[in-house]
Amino acid sequence: MSAPLRKIIHIDMDAFYASVEQRDFPEYRGKPLAVGGSPTGRGVVATASYEARKFGVRSAMSSRKAIQLCPDIIFVYPRFEVYKAVSNKIREIFSRYTDLIEPLSLDEAYLDVTEDKLNIGSAMEIAGQIKNAIRSELNLTASAGVSINKFVAKIASDINKPDGLTFIGPSKIESFMSSLPVEKFHGVGKVTADKMKGMGIFTGADLKKLSEEELVKRFGKTGYFYYQIVRGLDDRLVQTHRETKSLGAEDTFTYDLTTPEEMHKELDRIGEIVFNRLQKKQLQGRTVTLKVKFSDFTQITRNQSFNSAVTDIDAIIDTAKSLLDKVEMNEKPVRLLGISLSNFHEPEIPSRKPKYPGQLELFT
Repeated sequence: MSAPLRKIIHIDMDAFYASVEQRDFPEYRGKPLAVGGSPTGRGVVATASYEARKFGVRSAMSSRKAIQLCPDIIFVYPRFEVYKAVSNKIREIFSRYTDLIEPLSLDEAYLDVTEDKLNIGSAMEIAGQIKNAIRSELNLTASAGVSINKFVAKIASDINKPDGLTFIGPSKIESFMSSLPVEKFHGVGKVTADKMKGMGIFTGADLKKLSEEELVKRFGKTGYFYYQIVRGLDDRLVQTHRETKSLGAEDTFTYDLTTPEEMHKELDRIGEIVFNRLQKKQLQGRTVTLKVKFSDFTQITRNQSFNSAVTDIDAIIDTAKSLLDKVEMNEKPVRLLGISLSNFHEPEIPSRKPKYPGQLELFT
């Protein structure tokens, strides 16, 4: 006997950071808004409101480009503690229905409601109730996708944004995937999509014509993944605990750095933030990675691995500085620096209070 079909919901908040800002500050409502970046053209947009998206402004776009597309755009500094608090409230709403919750970020998560706490039975009904609760209790909107696996549910949640609710049932999955443009497949980025189009692969139907062997030959190990997803096959479970692969912090500066002294000072500050996060997660890593982005937007990473975990904050910062000192700058100013740790194990970390409690955009 075959296993029963799972009921998976993917919830994705609509322009989350920007929507929280517009909710909390009425003067931003109905106006093109960017969270992150700056009116000076420095930095990168973290999230754009839907009013800004109409002009083509997108996440990860430089502020300079955003201003070119939308001269009236308003930039606000991220309030990550607020977003985290709202995200926790959203998680509380999810937990009314299931304990099988896999957060992907502050603003999206998978839920397995094959067996739900309230015995509702219908994944669509549960998704609708979650959306209504988010709207009534938090004054925000979310989009939901419902299907029998994670991959299809995630694609479904993106179809009717904002405030969408889309179901793709078992009998519709293959035909839906066949009609989908390759750039809409989750996991296919712009570079890969352009490569596919150069091969005459424009839709899922085109991708499906290739055998698994041909896909692996053309795209390497990812070809196995493409062979499965174009057929709507995904047996990944909803994981309530996701393993942290790396942890760090980075900052884009208001002006370009040109001297080693300026850069070392910023690494001191960023290193404190990284160490503080390691303490909170009770993690120690054996690999220190330095990220450098130059004023021309080119970037490099350098890393150093050790036989044992790096347990001391000074060791983290000194390693980052040593890696930086070996970089050939070629007189190019620096606009961003970042430090991250990876290759984790989980012993106790000695306590140390950070000297610099200032807020940076953090990433994992």
